[in-house]
Amino acid sequence: MRKGLLLFFALWSAGMFAQQYVHQVLIANEGYFDFQTNTIIEPSTIGTYDPQTFTYTVVDTLFGQRFSSDIVVDGDFYFVAADTKIYKYNLHTHQNLGSIDLPGVRNLAISGNKLLATRGEYLQTFASYLQVFDKNSLQLISALDTISGPKWATQNIVIANDIAYIAVNNAYEWGNEKGLIGQLDLNTLQYGAEFDLGVEGKNPDNMFLFDNHIFTVNNKDWSGASVSKISLNGTVNTQNIANAITGCGTSALRDDKLVYQISMDNTLNDFNLLSMSYVGPVAGINSNFYDLAQDPVSGYLYASTTDFFSAGSVLIFDNNNALIHEFEAGVSPGTIIFDVRSSAGLIDMTATTNVSPNPSNGIFQMIDFTPGDTYQILNSSGQILMEGANGTIDLGGFEAGIYLLKSSKGQARLIKL
Repeated sequence: MRKGLLLFFALWSAGMFAQQYVHQVLIANEGYFDFQTNTIIEPSTIGTYDPQTFTYTVVDTLFGQRFSSDIVVDGDFYFVAADTKIYKYNLHTHQNLGSIDLPGVRNLAISGNKLLATRGEYLQTFASYLQVFDKNSLQLISALDTISGPKWATQNIVIANDIAYIAVNNAYEWGNEKGLIGQLDLNTLQYGAEFDLGVEGKNPDNMFLFDNHIFTVNNKDWSGASVSKISLNGTVNTQNIANAITGCGTSALRDDKLVYQISMDNTLNDFNLLSMSYVGPVAGINSNFYDLAQDPVSGYLYASTTDFFSAGSVLIFDNNNALIHEFEAGVSPGTIIFDVRSSAGLIDMTATTNVSPNPSNGIFQMIDFTPGDTYQILNSSGQILMEGANGTIDLGGFEAGIYLLKSSKGQARLIKL
C-alpha cells in the first residue's frame, strides 16, 4: 500500500518567463518478498527515467528492505520510505545522504523543515503511528504516541493551511479497519480532532487535495470501494463506486477526475470529483495496472504493470489515451514521482516549422522544405549532431530521445522513439 511519474514535451521558455518541465521521473520498485519463506527474492530498487532520452536507470538497491512505499521530492533532495527505513538522497547525483530507522514506515510528507512519516504493519502494533523528523539532520522532533496522536495505523498525508491531514485506516488489522482523517497542527505539532468517514468510508488507501477538498479512495473492509469528499471543516460526502477493492494505490487524480481500477480488472474508470458521480470507462486503455500517476506538466498518464515477481514496466498515455511509450522498470513499480524544474537556461525548443511524422522511429519529413534550405540537428545541450540540406531527416542511427531541428524555415522538437 503506497503512493504516490512523466513524459517531457515542455522544454521551452517564453520571453522572460521560464516554463516548467519534468527533468526526471523517480520510481520506487517494491521488488518481490516471499512471505511464505520470509525471503527477499527481488530487492526493492529506486530508478530514474529520463524523458529526454527515454532511458531508465537503477540508482540504488535497498538491500534488506521487503518493499518500498513512498517517495517525496524537496528542493535538491528526495526521501524514500522503505519497510523499516527512511532514506535521504541528493536529487541530482542520487547519492545516499543518510537514513532513519523506522519499522513500519509507509508514507512521507514535508512542510518547512519537518519530515512527516506514517506507520503501519501487519500483525504489529506501535507506540507511535505518526512521527516528525528534521529533514536536514534526520533527527527526531516528535513521536506522537497513541494518546496524543493517532491510535491506529496511518497511511497517506495531505498538507493544507499548515495542517497535515493524516489517513488513519488501521488496514493491517483485518475486521477492524478505520476510516478517520486526523489533523496535525504543523506549528504546534498538536494532534486535533479526527474526521470520521463513516461506515462506507473505512480503510482510506489513497488521499489527495483537489478543489479545496480532501478526497480519499477507500477499500472499506476489503469487500468494496468508495470515494470520500471532505471539506477542510470536516463535512464528509462518501459515494460507493464498486463491490470490489481498487487494489493498493491503483487510483490517481487526472485533471478534474479520479481514475481508478478495480483489483484484477483491465478497465480503467473515470469518476467526476466535482459532481461525485461515475463517468464511465476510459476509452482506449485496457490493461491491468499497479500504480497510476499524472505528469503535472504534460498531463500524460503514467501507469505501471507487473507480474509481482520478475518484471515490471511503465506505460505512458497521452491526453487522448494513446500509448506513446513504454519502458521496463523493476519488479512492482509502485510509486511514480515527477521531478519538476524550471526550464530557465535550457535551449529554446518552441516549434516554428512542421515535421511529420513526429514522434517517429527515425525518419522525419520537413513539410515546408524548399530547395536550398539547410538544417542542423542539436541535442538538448545545444551540441550540433548533424547537418543537412534536404527535406528528409534520418535519425535512424541516433538513440531514442528528443532532438532540436534548426532550419532556415524555423525549428521544431524531433521525438525519436
